[in-house]
Amino acid sequence: MNLYNNELEKISRLNLPWKNFSGRTVMISGATGMIGKCLIDLFMFLNLKSEAPVRVIALSRNEEQARKRFASCWDNGNFQYISCDVNREIPECGNADYIIHAASNTHPVQYAGDSIGTIASNVIGTKNLLDYAVSHRVQHFCFVSSVEIYGENRGDAEKFDEQYLGYIDCNTLRAGYPESKRLGETLCNAYYQTYGLTFTIPRLSRVYGPTMLSSDTKAISQFIKKAAAGEDIVLKSEGRQMYSYTFVTDAVSGILYTMLLGKPGEAYNVADEESDIALKDLAGHLAHIAGTQVVFQLPDEKESRGYSTATKAMLDASKLCSLGWKPQVHMAEGLRCTVEAFAGYY
Repeated sequence: MNLYNNELEKISRLNLPWKNFSGRTVMISGATGMIGKCLIDLFMFLNLKSEAPVRVIALSRNEEQARKRFASCWDNGNFQYISCDVNREIPECGNADYIIHAASNTHPVQYAGDSIGTIASNVIGTKNLLDYAVSHRVQHFCFVSSVEIYGENRGDAEKFDEQYLGYIDCNTLRAGYPESKRLGETLCNAYYQTYGLTFTIPRLSRVYGPTMLSSDTKAISQFIKKAAAGEDIVLKSEGRQMYSYTFVTDAVSGILYTMLLGKPGEAYNVADEESDIALKDLAGHLAHIAGTQVVFQLPDEKESRGYSTATKAMLDASKLCSLGWKPQVHMAEGLRCTVEAFAGYY
């Protein structure tokens, strides 16, 4: 975890207008998720050397899990946890200056097993948080979106920029995630036009890192857990898919760049171009770390229903880079850090 902690420290030294957060309150939904956990770790780190600390309101459904994830700051006066389901009306949590909506089902088993909940958190949950933002005069709303909104590559682009729009077959179970993320983005725009609520949208590539939950079923997460356990890496396809990846601390710094320096109402891709890789090469890299091998295995029916059919989904992050953002942790270093972190669980 040394790399992770070092990266939090590096983020705190970035040339960002941190004063915007000084003495302010940030509400984070999906607090126990990979992104939410890293955001809260960062804000708690910033508070160690701030005379006007950030107050964090953390929202999630599972208090028991939250107590474990945030044991180090649970009794901190600048940390408040509230157990709630964003798909229902948000309970009174007090005033907030910023809301970061990072609550969403984000992996294949969730897509297949809770398709309605997947759609609801991206649409109903987003609306509920937007209503809370308007009623409490929040300064800025950040909707954490995904590479999934681009759909399938039409074969006319090497990488997706923010204007790209590919094909999605909406009459499938798997479409619930990308279609509802698209609608969540549209909702943000509607609230901006109707109420003047400013927002930005970071569109994350596939993210990994030591704050991943052990229940995560994305391909990279399964690979990492196998490597941490010293087992063979199981590849459930030929592995020719080309994807963009980002280490979690870089994803979080990208989110903050969009919020603090981005143009209101704009979307920004967050991806490390040095971590674009084919799935089979990713599996091979982790097998090398673990000293094991890659084996091929067909997914079961439930898993396959949640899998992406995209074969080439890489993001062009030049728009975000133009704000000064730069990824710091590339794949070799990031994977090793994550495997070492997860090895402690096995």
